[in-house]
Amino acid sequence: MIIKNAKVALSNEEKFIQLDVQVKNDKIIRIDRNINGTNEIDATGMVLFPGAIDPHVHFDEPGYTFREDFYHGSCSAVSGGITTVIDMPCTSIPPITNLENLKNKLNIIKDKSVVDFGLFGGVSGQSFENYEKNMNELAEFVLGFKTYFISGMKTFQRLNYSQFSKILKHSNNVNRPILLHAEDYEFVKKTEILEKEKGSDWINYYNSRPETAEIFAVKSAVTLAEQSKANLHIVHIGTAEAGEFLLGKEKITGETAPHYLEFNFDNLKKIGGALKTAPVVKRKGNSEKLWKLLTDGTIDFVASDHAPAPAKNKIAKSVWEIYSGIPGGGTLFPYMYSEGFVKRKIKLDRFLKIVSENSAKKYGIYDRKGSIEVGKDADFILLDPKRKWTVKGKDFYSKGKITPFENTTFQGRIIKTIIRGKVVYDIEKGIVQEAGFGEYIKTLPQSRRENLGR
Repeated sequence: MIIKNAKVALSNEEKFIQLDVQVKNDKIIRIDRNINGTNEIDATGMVLFPGAIDPHVHFDEPGYTFREDFYHGSCSAVSGGITTVIDMPCTSIPPITNLENLKNKLNIIKDKSVVDFGLFGGVSGQSFENYEKNMNELAEFVLGFKTYFISGMKTFQRLNYSQFSKILKHSNNVNRPILLHAEDYEFVKKTEILEKEKGSDWINYYNSRPETAEIFAVKSAVTLAEQSKANLHIVHIGTAEAGEFLLGKEKITGETAPHYLEFNFDNLKKIGGALKTAPVVKRKGNSEKLWKLLTDGTIDFVASDHAPAPAKNKIAKSVWEIYSGIPGGGTLFPYMYSEGFVKRKIKLDRFLKIVSENSAKKYGIYDRKGSIEVGKDADFILLDPKRKWTVKGKDFYSKGKITPFENTTFQGRIIKTIIRGKVVYDIEKGIVQEAGFGEYIKTLPQSRRENLGR
């Protein structure tokens, strides 16, 4: 395959460069001008991005496939330019807290994904007693370990601060980052009881887990991680003030998500269940502060936190009964391109770090993924920058059709998504590879990652 005449997005460049890109045996073998050969794709007028990475998805398999599964979730991702996903350990039955459970999951999902995928392991309240053994055995097969300070899942309960500190210290022995859902348990539980007594409106849900809960949890986690010299990552940061604790921290990183960048509590009151997440979206003015932290590098990258549910689970008389989660895989990159790169004019080199490069580095896959370079996997997004499109949930490949971005118009239309040199999504033909095309990926040993960056 040769992609000709594209405006190519290369790392550390300020502008697109018109080049041809040649692919052979799944890899990029040449980037130059005037490359000729067979199987050419004429990309005149198009821009070529590295395949985007979504490092935070809940594909719910096995166990919760009434909400999502690996095939539909991966189809949704690739339609939005995602070429690699990393699936969370908590929304599986059984959860991925030991090697036996991971092997069970892999056996079920290995032939279902159309995108390349990695997995996170996890340490829960239930599995904490054997955390050293489990983390040691899982480390070879996972890209990190997920933990919670507060959890709504009976099968994957929270860790207290003392337990979390021990996990951080042991993470240095297995050379894997620790991921954290950071909201303070005691704060949320006490306020939730009070707010449920007051009513079941959106203001009650918001007040049950406000900014303070996230700020306190992130500050505590960062302090513990610094003491342990551990590799920590805070997921789905929704509060800008909490994100500020990451400023200047070498091994402590964070991500945010499009719904926190776009929406606020006023939107939640109007949109309702389609926008219910945990953490909840915050007050007006918070989003622009998050954009600043993302743009200046304090927050490292974005993720979708893709967690859809059937319509019946997103509509209820009481806000407390509505499922928390939205389908985000198909809109992650289109949103960031339209609202970040085009509207807010984020510089190209920073944009690439946000959507691809930094997460690949964080999780040890930057040798293969995250940028357009000779020797790397030929993962690309071919995008028409002049075309616009409007989000319609009914057209999602995901099982989840309820989205807060309904009827939002984005600038830039994905024409093709290419993984390892094969077109997987085509705007005219849809998904063109079979389930199982996606490959399971693991991280490199530490000795081979030393020169690959943060």
